[in-house]
Formats: sequence, C-alpha cells, structure tokens
Amino acid sequence: MSASLSNVILYARNMQLTAAFYRQHFGFTGNGEVVEGLIELRAEDGGCSILIHQAAKSLKFGQATVKLMFSVQDVDAFKALSAEQGLLFGSTHHANGYSFANAKDPDQNNICISSRAFRKLA
Repeated sequence: MSASLSNVILYARNMQLTAAFYRQHFGFTGNGEVVEGLIELRAEDGGCSILIHQAAKSLKFGQATVKLMFSVQDVDAFKALSAEQGLLFGSTHHANGYSFANAKDPDQNNICISSRAFRKLA
C-alpha cells in the first residue's frame, strides 16, 4: 500500500492574508472562501494543495518544524520577481548542482525556493 502527499495544512493568524500571500507569490489558485473551516489553495501544476486553517490563540508561531519548498528553475530570477512584489528572500545558497533561498510567510512559516528538482545528476 502506498500513500501520496496531497495537502499541507498551514495554521494562520489571518487566513485571508496567508491565502493571498500564496496566491500572489507562488501562483496558487482558490477563491478565498472558508469552507468547513479551511481555505483551499490549489497548485496550478496539479501539485500539493495548501489548506489554510485558523490558528488557535495559544499556537506559537515561527518555530522551525516545517519548511515548504517550492521548485523553481532559476532561483535568482524568481527572487528578483518576488522582490518586485514585496517578498524578499535571503542569500542564494549553492549545493550539489542546485541553488536555494529562504524566506518566511506572514505567519513566520519557513519557505524555500529551490532548483534541486531541475538539477542534472551525473
């Protein structure tokens, strides 16, 4: 038996703000409507969906337990476009034939853009 990852649930202080962030900067689609307590965002390429859930007041944000990694062919080009839209990534790092850079979403969740999926292996 196998299982495939289909959704990631993100807890948010402001569900609409977090949904807008992922629509604007990463091209997710969804109307922002809260259905069954969740806002569903779909990946344009059919990849993993994001479900935004209202966070409890007691939830502590910004603790690094999960990082969302988005595959992009050109990290520096994506960083430049993101900067024009107000999303600033940190330094570009290089490792084993690919590059990556990190940032945070409005709830301080760690996010990463990486060209790892596009690297050419010897």
